[in-house]
Amino acid sequence: MTIVSISPDERNGQRRGKRILDETVPLLPSKQEETGEFDEFNGASFAGAVFNLSTTIVGAGIMSLPATMKVLGLVPGILLIVFFAFFTEQSIDMLIRFSRAGKTVSYGGVMGDTFGKTGKVLIQLCIIVNNVGVLIVYMIIIGDVLSGTSSSGYHHSGVLEGWFGQHWWTSRFFILLVSMLAVFAPLACFKRVDSLRYTSALSVALAVVFVVITAGIAVVKLLAGSIAMPKLFPDVPDLSSVWNFFTVVPIIVTAYICHYNVHPIENELDDPSQIKPVVRTSLALCSTVYITTSFFGFLLFGESTLDDVLANFDSNLGIPYSSVLNDAVRVSYAVHLMLVFPMIFHALRLNVDGLLFPSASPLGSDNRRFAIITGVLLSIVFLAANFIPSIWDAFQFTGATAAVCIGFIFPAAITLRDPHGIATKWGKILAVFMIVLAVLSNAIAIYSDAYALFNNTDASPES
Repeated sequence: MTIVSISPDERNGQRRGKRILDETVPLLPSKQEETGEFDEFNGASFAGAVFNLSTTIVGAGIMSLPATMKVLGLVPGILLIVFFAFFTEQSIDMLIRFSRAGKTVSYGGVMGDTFGKTGKVLIQLCIIVNNVGVLIVYMIIIGDVLSGTSSSGYHHSGVLEGWFGQHWWTSRFFILLVSMLAVFAPLACFKRVDSLRYTSALSVALAVVFVVITAGIAVVKLLAGSIAMPKLFPDVPDLSSVWNFFTVVPIIVTAYICHYNVHPIENELDDPSQIKPVVRTSLALCSTVYITTSFFGFLLFGESTLDDVLANFDSNLGIPYSSVLNDAVRVSYAVHLMLVFPMIFHALRLNVDGLLFPSASPLGSDNRRFAIITGVLLSIVFLAANFIPSIWDAFQFTGATAAVCIGFIFPAAITLRDPHGIATKWGKILAVFMIVLAVLSNAIAIYSDAYALFNNTDASPES
């Protein structure tokens, strides 16, 4: 079979469903002649792209947002959610503009175009570190929700343990093994992002289910007079409380990280010019989910809102069918994370392949390499989640740093470097502000995580 390299200008006039090889871009084998399996693929739809990008955005972080309202108050908290949605849209726009100017079709490509091989390797490493950490955390959470978890000598029963009791088939290892073989592995075998559009749509629907259940319970209790209206603005009794405002900012800063999947989604679109409307629609959808989750979660639990609001659904809600609603929330959340998993995994696999085999043929055209990388990565995530749960502590530091680099620092650095002379004065000002905010946010996140970790370590011998 003859593989032809076609210029990006010619690609824009061709149907995106046909794969065409660009050997200079190892991260994203989206334009290539393969074995004919994609011949009938006419390009991804707008709706499918929106669901895939939205699923990339809405992960486990949604459960931390109500707690930010407890610290910031509803008005500043909601304004911050909207502000960072705008900020994220601007950073993605930077990537898209410089990708088109440099005729590249991946995040690694635009970093390589701007900073050379070092830049490309750096973004690959950041995406690998971020996504491996995210996937391990997702699997740990799924195990906690379905099987249960023990801490400080107390065992919190999972959903399946609560239903059936403690058996070998409700153990954490067995549940995660079944999840791996029945859900993660089959979904990870898809070579195209667009193949995940239906599971992504279901994932977004499950996030909406959580919002609807939370809103319904909050409204019922509000009408019954059993909960009060939440505070609109923060309480500032002393200077130390001001520090608390900054500790919740990193949660919102990293809530919209999806940049590593923008190019794969764009390259499968039937009309690549739709990527900007796709991004705006996804951000609007996710912002709506975030705002309603934050509002109704904080309205329902008030000052009792925990750092992970899912933990609030482990007790009596004070309404009929409380246990049923608790289980519905927890199960829907676990399934939601299972369906987010393959979207994050897709970008992880592409970047691992690009890092290890930068000169090899596109990953999608080599079934043997595709299967080996997929199997090894799934095994690493599974084993780490089961046997190294303390790895979560490490990823609190590395994950926070990698996420802000992917979402804000690298897009801003590309704009400031301006390799094609297309950056505007406003764009560069925004880029500087973006870097300062990202660095400050990351420093606060690392300090807060280290402080909490060392405090727990000091307190454990006494307990």
